[in-house]
Amino acid sequence: MTPIPAAPRVLIVDDHQLFRAGVRSELEGRVDIAGDAATVEDAVREIASLIPDVVLLDVHMPDGGGVEVIRRAAAQGDPPRFLALSVSDAAEDVIAVIRAGARGYVTKSISGEELADAVRRVHEGDAVFSPKLAGFVLDAFAGGPPAAPPAGGPGAGDQATSDDAALDHLTPREREVLRHLARGYLYKEIALRLGISTKTVEAHVSAVLRKLQLSNRHELSRWAVERRLVE
Repeated sequence: MTPIPAAPRVLIVDDHQLFRAGVRSELEGRVDIAGDAATVEDAVREIASLIPDVVLLDVHMPDGGGVEVIRRAAAQGDPPRFLALSVSDAAEDVIAVIRAGARGYVTKSISGEELADAVRRVHEGDAVFSPKLAGFVLDAFAGGPPAAPPAGGPGAGDQATSDDAALDHLTPREREVLRHLARGYLYKEIALRLGISTKTVEAHVSAVLRKLQLSNRHELSRWAVERRLVE
């Protein structure tokens, strides 16, 4: 008889206590709840202590969010698998957390049964996305970087030169804001991380949009991701 695989151990990370309690209630009996955490610091510590199989991870938290948890857990070595669970369905949020290393991204409208199934699939190595989000990931990761034109041929280096020229027009602080925005941080989170006011962040974003001739933060995030300005 084939043994029944053990239920994956799950850590729930979200800064809202009521939401953590709700997720725990929905998942109990379906997976093994290892614990929960409300901050980046708590999450990193609990990952090291509890060694969960899967971390259900909120994307936006006041002290850095899901991307920061993933990076710091990876720095500790042998990180668990991460499944983002967020109210946001914005393309830049999806792309930022997947680039950081998450194996999937689902929205908080998901049912308890569907969430448990997503956790199990991520634990088994699958990539899992809410249906409407999969297109963002396909767009962002389809194919490799554009092929270079023949050496010395017409147009060789034109795009790189254009991108370099555009970046040269940005101040160091504007580049910092651009990178944080592309990683999925909110204005208030960027302000907290850089030690400036939210209004100053908004002013920097407006300046960057003007200098790069873009219309909104979604275009700005895509511009940064396509040019690999986000590590």
